Amino acid sequence: MSEETIRVGVSACLLGQKVRYDGGHKHSRYLTGVLSEHFELVPVCPEAEVGMGTPRETVRLEGDVEAPRMVAPKSGADWTARMNAYARRRLRDADMQDLDGFVFKKKSPSCGLFRLGVVQDHGQAILTGRGLFAAVFTKANPLVPVEEEGRLGDARLRENFLERIFAYHRVKRVFAGRWRRGSIVDFHSREKYLLLSHSPRHYKELGRLVAAIAMHKPSEFKSKYVDLYMEALAVKATTRRHVNALMHIAGHLRGHVAPMERERVRAVIDDFASGLVPLVVPMTLLKHYVELNGIPYVSDQTYLSPHPKELMLRNHV
Repeated sequence: MSEETIRVGVSACLLGQKVRYDGGHKHSRYLTGVLSEHFELVPVCPEAEVGMGTPRETVRLEGDVEAPRMVAPKSGADWTARMNAYARRRLRDADMQDLDGFVFKKKSPSCGLFRLGVVQDHGQAILTGRGLFAAVFTKANPLVPVEEEGRLGDARLRENFLERIFAYHRVKRVFAGRWRRGSIVDFHSREKYLLLSHSPRHYKELGRLVAAIAMHKPSEFKSKYVDLYMEALAVKATTRRHVNALMHIAGHLRGHVAPMERERVRAVIDDFASGLVPLVVPMTLLKHYVELNGIPYVSDQTYLSPHPKELMLRNHV
């Protein structure tokens, strides 16, 4: 497997595998037709793999929302201990190591991430639960970007999630093996405008951390930097912060691009700020001038190409 390979775990039913309780699947053509071109997708079906069988009796979460039980309401079978033990064991398997992201099936008692119902004694459900396997995975891998397939239909959530997958892969690579201070300084410099589009506060904190790199043990510095970096990108980018990053990059055009053309760039950024055009429009124009003129510093900025253009993630934000 190449170090360039980006590996993403996926609930197996989303890849068309017939492992659902009714013997069916929930095939996502976006995953198999688009994301599979850029990621190695690793299928996991906790309920089938733990031995529930296919088809099988339905199960649900009951009891304490912080530590729910997985129970089959008809037979009364309790799968909680077996599922939790399976999840801990499954995470040690080779194919689950070094994942860069995970797409979970919504509303699944094993894989649901958000607003999963946990049935109480009075029969009503509290919508704050999380599937048992998803809970074990996220606790063991707090930095790995995770999302439910249903939320990928939201353009901003989709862009943020996939951007974080590529970012997590990048930051892991820069710290792989024996890394040097210079490589970290260069990495942080390249990530400047991407970080500013998400969280200027985190960018400043990371800058202070990098400036004091000699005062930290390598393992301590790595942990602090990666934690803060991923925390920064989890903050949703806003139009205002995008505009700020775009204007900073546009400032580097001075001395390379004629005043009239720079005014055109600013006008397009204003159109984006007003919601008249998507982010891809000012971004494409800026990239054109930066690449045409080979402008130092900004030509290496990750912000200009944080993910493959074929994914068209910035066409809708």
